[in-house]
Amino acid sequence: MIDIFQREVIVMSPKIMVLHGPNLNMLGEREPRVYGKLTLDDINNMLQERALHLGIELTIRHSNHEGVLVDEIQEAQVECSGLLINPGALSHYSYALRDALQAANIPVVEIHLSNIYSREPFRRHSVISPVVKGVISGFGPRSYLLGLEAVFYLLNESE
Repeated sequence: MIDIFQREVIVMSPKIMVLHGPNLNMLGEREPRVYGKLTLDDINNMLQERALHLGIELTIRHSNHEGVLVDEIQEAQVECSGLLINPGALSHYSYALRDALQAANIPVVEIHLSNIYSREPFRRHSVISPVVKGVISGFGPRSYLLGLEAVFYLLNESE
């Protein structure tokens, strides 16, 4: 007998967007004592490898332009389950990014390569931090991996 109700079950991987903000394309060249010697491509490769292990699909984007990042956040809200963002210097003054992130109905984790709280006074305050689930700062490129794990954890926690 054939079971006409038997259906193929498709399990979808969570899709997470990673956003790199201004000047992160200069990693490996710009202030390696502060930001390390790895390039953005190196970090993206690390993220892809970890995502594969976790069963996550990644969309990775970079822009030096605030408005483009806002557009990407709005896209992530529709197309992704979670968001990992390194807003770079925009962390300290971009209310446009803050508003976009606050409106996003997905878990967001903010990350920074350096410990922004031990740097110059203007870097010690993030206008982004109050509207995200958490902040990881100061672990160099591992900040990204920890942030990806945090988003993954938040997604699994909500199920």
